[in-house]
Amino acid sequence: MTQSAFSTTIQDYFSHQWEAITSSDRYQKIMALPPAQRWLTWTGLFAASQVIVFGSLYVIFGEIVVIGFLASILAGLATGVGALPALFFTEISKNLFNSLLGAAAGVMLAATAFSLLVPSIDYGNQIWPGNGLWVASLGMMIGALFLHFADRKLPHIHFDTIADQHLNSLNKIWLFIIAITIHNFPEGMSVGVSFGSGDMKNGIILATAIALQNIPEGLAVALPLVGLGYNKWKAVGIATLTGLVEPVGGLLGITMVTIFTPVLPIAMGFAAGAMLFVISEEIIPETHSEGRSRHATFALMIGFIIMMILDNLLG
Repeated sequence: MTQSAFSTTIQDYFSHQWEAITSSDRYQKIMALPPAQRWLTWTGLFAASQVIVFGSLYVIFGEIVVIGFLASILAGLATGVGALPALFFTEISKNLFNSLLGAAAGVMLAATAFSLLVPSIDYGNQIWPGNGLWVASLGMMIGALFLHFADRKLPHIHFDTIADQHLNSLNKIWLFIIAITIHNFPEGMSVGVSFGSGDMKNGIILATAIALQNIPEGLAVALPLVGLGYNKWKAVGIATLTGLVEPVGGLLGITMVTIFTPVLPIAMGFAAGAMLFVISEEIIPETHSEGRSRHATFALMIGFIIMMILDNLLG
């Protein structure tokens, strides 16, 4: 299947799903209610669904899983926060965007080193004395290979197309959105794995790092959509949805290591390898796609230092 055909299929699928929802009798009855009553109904349904989801997780897995799942949701929602400037602007300075992405790369690098790899080696040594380094290394390679094959098998467009201004059609924008979604899954998983280890500090630090990294991603999704005439709020909504794949990865990671403790050091290495793959393959090349960018270089260093300080202060 070609990239264009794949993108069209994805668009058609979501369009059909949305049409099925909006044409249902229940949806029509709710939309026919007076505005105040309608929003109260939607709020009540949402609250009830969250009580069921979080209540079930608490009963089955305990408090740490609930907190980890909530943290991965908040980290994913940061994508929507990053998209909010698209309500007021249709483009931003290239230097500013490079700086935001550079800072995101620095934050992710520090989080990968201090919140994933160091604990992975420690937990590996506890389970397999003297072999923690090799276990973490194995997990890293598995994580990198996972994204490598996902990158090859699923048609999408890379970050550097933003700088090259190739996002000039709806099909290409949707392929870029797919790329963001692919990368968000292991990021969410890393948050879940950290909380699954029982280390609340590391979980919070990593969730913060992922949230900060998601902000420029949200902007990168929303601005091209607005530029092609999408409703601004709809563009922000789509950007937010790309981040909400993170709770899925978070829930998988946290439940996996909670049930199968020996998997923990490999899972942390997996998340670290996947994140390093994204940084090296996508984010850093994008910040230097038009030649050297000193703004991005210093922003990366500042992001790394801020995350390193945060890690030690919360320790």
